[in-house]
Amino acid sequence: MTRFTFSPLPRALAFALLAGSITVHAAETPVKGGTLIYLEQQAHTNLYPPAGGFYPNGGILNQITDKLTWQNPETLQVEPWIAESWSSNADKTEYTFKLRPGVTFSDGTPLDANAVAKNFDTYGLGNKAQRLPVSEVINNYDHSEVIDPLTVKFYFKKPSPGFLQGTATIGSGLVSLSTLARNFDQLGDARHIIGSGPFVVSDEKLGREVDLIARKGYQWGPKNGQQQGPANLDGIKIIVTPEDSVRIGALLAGQADVIRQVQAYDEKQAKDQHFPLYAAPTRGVNDSISFRPDNPLVSDLRVRQALLHATNAKQVVDTLFSPNYPQAKSVIAASAAGFVDLSDRLTFNPEQAKKLLDEAGWQAGADGIRAKAGKPLALTIYESLPQPQNKEVLQLIAQQWRQVGVALTVKAGDAGSKTLDSLDPLKTPLTVSEVGRADPDVIKSQFYPSNRDALLQKGGSSDKVQSFRDDKLNALLLAISAEVDPAKRLQLAGDAQRYLLDNAYVIPIFEEPQVFAGAPWLKGVRFEAVGRPAFYGAWLEKH
Repeated sequence: MTRFTFSPLPRALAFALLAGSITVHAAETPVKGGTLIYLEQQAHTNLYPPAGGFYPNGGILNQITDKLTWQNPETLQVEPWIAESWSSNADKTEYTFKLRPGVTFSDGTPLDANAVAKNFDTYGLGNKAQRLPVSEVINNYDHSEVIDPLTVKFYFKKPSPGFLQGTATIGSGLVSLSTLARNFDQLGDARHIIGSGPFVVSDEKLGREVDLIARKGYQWGPKNGQQQGPANLDGIKIIVTPEDSVRIGALLAGQADVIRQVQAYDEKQAKDQHFPLYAAPTRGVNDSISFRPDNPLVSDLRVRQALLHATNAKQVVDTLFSPNYPQAKSVIAASAAGFVDLSDRLTFNPEQAKKLLDEAGWQAGADGIRAKAGKPLALTIYESLPQPQNKEVLQLIAQQWRQVGVALTVKAGDAGSKTLDSLDPLKTPLTVSEVGRADPDVIKSQFYPSNRDALLQKGGSSDKVQSFRDDKLNALLLAISAEVDPAKRLQLAGDAQRYLLDNAYVIPIFEEPQVFAGAPWLKGVRFEAVGRPAFYGAWLEKH
């Protein structure tokens, strides 16, 4: 699709480097109509809402579903949306929500207490028969109760202080009963996702393109939001465009309105031509390498500590990234709830690394690679395609580790064996980890065995684990999810960060934003608290 030529706006007006949201100037009146061209780096995988943590999934779900509540990205306060009000008991084991009247899904069925109850029963308990997994943002869920058509109550087995924020996250979009009745593998088709949001899926070319059209009768955006009534846009065309150079080239040529995953080396091109960059923080677990201690090569704490001190995160950030990617100071980002600065535990010290490896009995061989009992200290990791420049990051870390006598092989992220290998600690002693959520529960999401299980613990997601399990860590993670006192909960989040680093289970590298670039004529795009775009209030200026 070709675009009209345009005159660049003055730099002060056109360029804004943002930390999470953009405000439309009151003087500007939105233009109605037009189709937004959005270039996405990867195809979506599955649109079951709890799978919305994967950015391409969340980028679609955010346009077609509403949520009970809305987390203001500027204040991080939870505000009304489909729920007009709510209350909870003192120990956070019961929550009651009063719903807005008159809300309907795009198939005409009511978004009432019964629908909300069914959504959270599914997200909180999963459904084995339909292979629908439990949501990582809902802890200790027991059951729902429909009090009346617009009142729903939720009960929890133990305190669940993160539940309210969990109702605002990307994994808690509300969908119709017909959507919830489908099996997991049917939910890869975007046309099967019936939400109540401002846009509706009109067409899909699987793996290549998703077309959304605005819902004409939409009247229930967040009451405190600037946009009210239907969306300004007529529609959105999401085009999967894996090549970084093609995405930035199309944007600068006027053939796209917004693109996701602007690589750091392309940021200058956008800035030089006055195309706004949006660096939306994800407020969660930093872009990191996590260990699988069940693998004997990394079961020794000294080896893990050595590799932590052999990693020069500053060099990674300075070499590959821009100021939008701050060096990690802890397990979670500085903007995340419960952050504690633990930079003193993350020092780059190759001499200390060598000393620790010596102590652990790993001796340098003729090729420079350390070995013990005839076995080389040779490790494997798969690149993570969703993470920015991850292959380059891992290759640079491999060079750093080579200096202390450790071999790291980086495997392709789209390899057919990746899924199975990633569940086998013997084949993958390391994994790339990162997850966004503006709540202390995010640490549990990443490391707890029944959630993402980054460390691969016995009884978790893999049956290949022989013995590794850290009950002290798991108790800490459960305590975060159940602590009602906000100050104590943040303290526990700090304890978990210290514990993870004291045991060198994870090597945090940088805080990962979601970096988008938009055309100067695109206005009113916003980002929710963990960096997914919301195009409800967006509009295209005449150009």
